[in-house]
Amino acid sequence: MTVAERLRAEGHDVAFAGTPEGLEARLVPEAGVTFFGVRAKGFDRARPHTLITSTVTILGSLVRARRLIRQWDADVVFGFGGYVSLPVGFAALTRRVPLVLHEQNSIPGLANKVLSRWARAVGVTYEGSIAHLAHPDRAVLTGNPVRAAVLEADRARGRRVLGLAEDATVLLVFGGSRGARHLNERLAALAPTLTRLPSLQVVHVAGRIEAASVAERIASAIEAPEGRYEVVDYIDDMGDAIAAADLVVARAGATSIAEITAIGRASVLVPYPYATDDHQTLNARAVADAGGALVFADADIDGAEFSNAIVDLLDNASRREEMAAAAAALGRRDADQRVAQLALDAGREETR
Repeated sequence: MTVAERLRAEGHDVAFAGTPEGLEARLVPEAGVTFFGVRAKGFDRARPHTLITSTVTILGSLVRARRLIRQWDADVVFGFGGYVSLPVGFAALTRRVPLVLHEQNSIPGLANKVLSRWARAVGVTYEGSIAHLAHPDRAVLTGNPVRAAVLEADRARGRRVLGLAEDATVLLVFGGSRGARHLNERLAALAPTLTRLPSLQVVHVAGRIEAASVAERIASAIEAPEGRYEVVDYIDDMGDAIAAADLVVARAGATSIAEITAIGRASVLVPYPYATDDHQTLNARAVADAGGALVFADADIDGAEFSNAIVDLLDNASRREEMAAAAAALGRRDADQRVAQLALDAGREETR
């Protein structure tokens, strides 16, 4: 959607193909973008029969996608790696419409690995993912686009909205869309230690499923946590929340890292251990190698080294500032423009 908004702002027509049952079916029309529902299913290696059902679904969707591309008179098809990219991408190829891809993670997913054989260009977030593509020479290092609201994030506004003191040291904790339970449990266990630090305020985004249980645990572990350790289920404007923080503890999803680095904040990253091809670990290492983060395996966060690292960073403003600067240098605030340009270039090549 970030890339779609960039293209629309430049006067181009954009339609979005996604799964009818996915969040995109609601969010895309709400943003005023034409939405086409195209069904797609993944293949579960643990259940071989799903290869048959997913293939049948994709073949049926291929026919629908061909019709949609013809009706929309598309000049370019852009795939972002979800399973729906397979039928729409193949439909583009059969209709001789230029195909462009973007890969947000360190290890390309199945759809992008397959479609990269025929794509005109593939935008990548990490240089290390280029070697996994069928044609490395067609890869372009673009970064991962983040929403305009994130780029406009404001520290003072974030602290005001979250009720944080201007002079406090702020720790922001959040997981991803899934897999945050262990991280939630570990940070809750550290609450008594953290709240003994002077001038520290913690904002813990625990997720809708676990927020109540985490808040209950915090309330039983420390006296009067209000104003010192706040547990919330969700924050609408994560950009301002990240900007308000001095240190972030989070999973290592591609979007989370893109936002942390675009804003420029020190972080302690705990990759989700069951991510496909362990791509979150590779995402996190790219930030750590640049000096912007510390990385701990999920299996290691129960040890003293993890808690000591967080406490040490909270006590060391100069090191946090160095890490924040390194993160900001890694972030690409113009990634949406870089990615959109791939589509424009492919369209212009086709009309020559």
